[in-house]
Amino acid sequence: MRLDIEWLRTFKAIYEKGTLTGAAEMLFISQPGVSLHLHTLESYTGYKLFERSAKRMVPTERGKVLYNAIFDAVNKLELVEELFHKSAKEDRVTISIGMCFETFQFILEKYIPALPFNVIIKFGEYGQMLHDLESGLLDLIITPQKGNDKVVNYEPFGTERIVMICGSETDTVLIDNLLRKHQNAEAEILLKKQLWYSTSADTEYLKRFWQLNFKHHIDFRPNFIVPNVCSIVRCLSGNQGFSVIPDFLCREELVSGSIRLFWDGDVPIENTLYFGTRKNTIYRDEINTIKNIFKEKERFGELSNVSN
Repeated sequence: MRLDIEWLRTFKAIYEKGTLTGAAEMLFISQPGVSLHLHTLESYTGYKLFERSAKRMVPTERGKVLYNAIFDAVNKLELVEELFHKSAKEDRVTISIGMCFETFQFILEKYIPALPFNVIIKFGEYGQMLHDLESGLLDLIITPQKGNDKVVNYEPFGTERIVMICGSETDTVLIDNLLRKHQNAEAEILLKKQLWYSTSADTEYLKRFWQLNFKHHIDFRPNFIVPNVCSIVRCLSGNQGFSVIPDFLCREELVSGSIRLFWDGDVPIENTLYFGTRKNTIYRDEINTIKNIFKEKERFGELSNVSN
């Protein structure tokens, strides 16, 4: 008996959805079909992969190991399947773009329906995006980080400034006075007593800001870990608390006054934003269309332009 990719796809769906019903709905197959795939895979591996309960399928240690082992491979196979699936509509060029979720939502999302070509958006870590660009899985990435691979071209188009923000109802008088007097150590003590927001994917902004301005690694945990920066902005709007995020992601809220720009830091942090593309690409026209959206977008017009 040979290992069937559909068994792994079904296993991954059960793991992520937590139920046989959820996996069946995700894969558009019957629940008995899901059960059969799982039973066959467990017979093939010789291990029990889930503990069954009335409400949830709980992965065993062997199940966790298998999921981690197949996650990237199954995702890439599904991406290849999506890229090469024959469409019933008129054949159109398809390009794949990597960026963070917030950049997509704030900049590109509203333009997607009008594009004359197909687009696949991938969110993730910048390092993985660069790897996928180099390997041909992505055609364009929007990134503040540069790699060293000679097959990738980086075109700077703007900057993002990393700032400390707070909700409009936050009492900042004492902390602000201390920072104005450059009594950062005393200000840090008060700041650590405040409510802090960060994202589940990354606390790098907060760690870097703290290191540069307080001269040591951050030594506290944020109170609230939320899915993305958009969630942080919504949670802080009209409320209390602090976070450290790129300023362009909260411009409208800063203008409305629902959040406040509290501190740029004694050492301002600015990241150059790049378009990353392979030097030899057959999708130059489509990529230039996406680039022009970013260059001309009013929100990014407020960022500092960077010369090539």
